[in-house]
Amino acid sequence: MADLSVNFAGIRSPNPFWLASGPPTNSAYQVMRAFEAGWGGAVWKTLGEPIINVSSRLAGFDWNGHRMAGINNLELITDRPLEDNLKEIREVKRAFPDRAIIASLMVDPIRERWHEIVKRVQDVGVDGFELNYGCPHGMAEMGMGAAVGQVPALVRENTEWVAEVSEVPVIVKLTPNVTDIRHTARAAVQGGAHAVSMINTINSLMGVDIDTWIPIPEVDGMGSHGGYCGPAVKPIALHMVSDCAQDRLINVPISGIGGISTWRDAIEFMLLGATTVQVCTAAMTYGFRIVEDMIDGLSSYLDSRGIGSVEELVGQSLPRIKAWGELNLNYKVVAKIDQEDCIHCNRCFVACEDTAHQSIHPQTVDDGTTLLVVDEEECVGCNLCSMVCPVNCISMVPLDTGKPPVTWRQLEAQGAVHNIKIL
Repeated sequence: MADLSVNFAGIRSPNPFWLASGPPTNSAYQVMRAFEAGWGGAVWKTLGEPIINVSSRLAGFDWNGHRMAGINNLELITDRPLEDNLKEIREVKRAFPDRAIIASLMVDPIRERWHEIVKRVQDVGVDGFELNYGCPHGMAEMGMGAAVGQVPALVRENTEWVAEVSEVPVIVKLTPNVTDIRHTARAAVQGGAHAVSMINTINSLMGVDIDTWIPIPEVDGMGSHGGYCGPAVKPIALHMVSDCAQDRLINVPISGIGGISTWRDAIEFMLLGATTVQVCTAAMTYGFRIVEDMIDGLSSYLDSRGIGSVEELVGQSLPRIKAWGELNLNYKVVAKIDQEDCIHCNRCFVACEDTAHQSIHPQTVDDGTTLLVVDEEECVGCNLCSMVCPVNCISMVPLDTGKPPVTWRQLEAQGAVHNIKIL
């Protein structure tokens, strides 16, 4: 069997599946249950000055029959005393010495406050720290979380304070609520971070009850913005992970977070540069035992490809990610409809006719049957028809154009960008 163990910036765990800081890692009881199920690590719910959380605090985004495609939360950091958390962290680490226990931290942006909490927490045997610079609500209004994470100078400064006294690896958790996450990731590395994790939750307002006009979730007739996570944020997280993994000024391990529900999701994050992955929403939806399928799936995938170690996956797809201007403009795919599997629902026709390129047309054949066929000359390969097909009977097939590869940047260099007909 393939080796699933990872070494993440000096932090070792038997597999790359970690629970992200949040409700599932709020107590020793929960983390021990998770480790018994097979999780390789856990990032303890953010420690700091205990606060009072609101009620209610979560809202699910349901779409097209899929429950909890996303979650919005108004929850903040731990509401339990620091001493209670430290006692339990020590107990869990003694019971599971081979698992990674990372302490998520957040305090006021004051050097002495960071020194104090780092020294107290590392004494109980944590394997690393994750600095929470991402929480977009509540704590940000108090000058912490995203209020720090959105300003590269503050990211660097706060990280430097932690690095001054930390005896274990320091991970910086980054907010996605920025224009370009690479700027804050670089600042974290400049400040002494050994790794980065991303993404934290996306600032959002989940919705409004149109009967009462009250925002969701409701707190005594009122609502507020919160953090958005779950399967719906995965594409955003993949983009940010790959951006940082390709940046030579960052060059530290990445822990991928955002919409990871299956072993397939985890592999995508790894191929784009993540060494470990953190899961929260999926565990809240299905329970801790989902890790069993994640471990089995990842192991079988590696074995089927003859890959000896999970770490061999990290970053393998990065060379295939290019700027738009480096893509081949002469590459073309066209839609092909499998007439045997087609159920004649006409969704592809309607989508193409109304909102795309009018390249699918009804055609009556010899036996009088009407079929939908693709005009390859008109088809631009937008993929919309295959996306709306409910039975997956439409495939996108490469078409030989007989033309050499050419990119937009090459056209710019030739001064030909305003005359695309030369293609």
